Amino acid sequence: MKQNPRGTVTLVRHATVIIASLALSVPVLQSQSSAAATKKIDPVAVDALRRMGANLRTMKSFAVKVTGAKDEVMADGQKIQLSGTVKYVVRSPDRFRADIQTDRKQRTILYDGRTLTLYAPRMHYYATVDAPPTVGEMLDVVREKYGVELPVADLFLWGTERDGVKELTAARYVGPATIEGALTDHYAFRQKDTDWQIWIERGSNPLPRKLVITTTNEPSQPQYAATIAWNLAASTEDGIFAFVPPKDAAKIAWSSSTMLASVRPGN
Repeated sequence: MKQNPRGTVTLVRHATVIIASLALSVPVLQSQSSAAATKKIDPVAVDALRRMGANLRTMKSFAVKVTGAKDEVMADGQKIQLSGTVKYVVRSPDRFRADIQTDRKQRTILYDGRTLTLYAPRMHYYATVDAPPTVGEMLDVVREKYGVELPVADLFLWGTERDGVKELTAARYVGPATIEGALTDHYAFRQKDTDWQIWIERGSNPLPRKLVITTTNEPSQPQYAATIAWNLAASTEDGIFAFVPPKDAAKIAWSSSTMLASVRPGN
């Protein structure tokens, strides 16, 4: 997982080509390394992550508000914290809305199963493009084609084959904690270049309630922290996901620069 939530991570393996006189030592070294890695990964923590993911994938519709703060590292190494919220409304498998408001920008992203629309109210423009038939595929297009990672995008990956569990190098249970009135269990995980923590609500509906991500391969180790508030009875009528252009809005061509503008300061 990355701070702009998530990438491909590979585990380091021992070299297999060595001189013949040392060949017998290879299985011993690998065995010791494997045993050390196993001790670092608490199966209780991994099971909790998988239960949470499985629960998320059963949810057909929901609304969620993510309130977050992100460290931005300046050229001189000083860290500046930027805050913002994103409100997601989702109806599986083909309806999605994101209303993003930060210190620097306002954006609305609408997806109705056929088209994807980006609207910038301050700049009075919008762009629309054909989109694939599911939320998951649509988010892949936004990330891979346009280079934009939505806040806490792992909400849509946990419980799938791309949940990152196989990439963990450490996992532990930290202890109980209360997050905005909800009793949770706090877990800490480690992957290549990233440390991250999650607080999962106790009970029959294990939902993520807080997330902290630390980028460890940068000297300043910037963080992203977010609390997550759920509404499982939110309205998900078709009109919520439909875009009606305001009279003062101009339609522009969809391109990588269109999406990249959504992360530039001052918009």
